[in-house]
Amino acid sequence: MAEHRSMQRGALLDAARSLLSEGGTEALTFPALAERTGLARSSVYEYFRSRAAVVEELCEVDFPVWAAEVEAAMAGAESPEGKIEAYVRQQLALVGDRRHRAVVAISASELDAGAREKIRAAHGGLVAMIAEALRALGHEEPRLAAMLLQGIVDAAARRVELGAAEEPDAIADAAVAMALRGVSG
Repeated sequence: MAEHRSMQRGALLDAARSLLSEGGTEALTFPALAERTGLARSSVYEYFRSRAAVVEELCEVDFPVWAAEVEAAMAGAESPEGKIEAYVRQQLALVGDRRHRAVVAISASELDAGAREKIRAAHGGLVAMIAEALRALGHEEPRLAAMLLQGIVDAAARRVELGAAEEPDAIADAAVAMALRGVSG
């Protein structure tokens, strides 16, 4: 019985990912979840008390996976510049991944404190790693620089998602160049 419940919970989370990546947070409704999974709407409430609870669980499950992939890419780089490049490129490479699209949709929405906390926890390790690379490059305000660098990544990710005129690789190259040179180049 417990196994069946966990399968249904997994199916609901998967349906939530699809809805988020197709239509953002507005698309994530209990009737839509019920329709996607073939469950009665009342059954959806047995698993999650609210939309916020669905989002919070997705944050708990998906953000750490996504962060681990970025961390692994950074760990494989030798130099601080290489780590920064890996940080930017890996995040942008994940934009095409359905699970990452759900993560992006969640990030762009108004989140409750619980979900924000889960995201902050997953992001914390990444920000620490990138701040360390920036410190190694002699940056005086590595935490601030890390936040601004994430802004470049977020803007590039939105550009890739919009299906902008540029190829995703060209967007990644521009984001890396901007990250490594600041705006002095």
